[in-house]
Amino acid sequence: MRRLSALFVFLFLISCSEYIDKPKNLLDKSIMSEIMADLAINDQVTNTFQDKNLESGTRYILKSHNVKADDFVESYKYYVATGKMSKIVDNAQEILLEKDPKAKGFVESKSKPDTTAPTLVR
Repeated sequence: MRRLSALFVFLFLISCSEYIDKPKNLLDKSIMSEIMADLAINDQVTNTFQDKNLESGTRYILKSHNVKADDFVESYKYYVATGKMSKIVDNAQEILLEKDPKAKGFVESKSKPDTTAPTLVR
């Protein structure tokens, strides 16, 4: 019986721990949102201009925010593992909409379900 209760205590302690340790240089959520918004713009630029280098744009974005690549990667992993990335991405989307208010209609049209598509009736 003691082994069984010790096993339950052990499992309880393990389940309470986080999946990943908090990075030493964890970036603030607002900075992560700003970087994610800038990376989204950079991604669109590289889609428009096929001969441009995505990597150099990413380096420039991180440098302009005074962030090291390792710190960004570790913060990104932490926020994904802890389930906080969706809120950061939502904030990044708000930043993008502030930068380009005309994009709001496009974003809203993509986020709504398509009611014009035919449905299968059984």
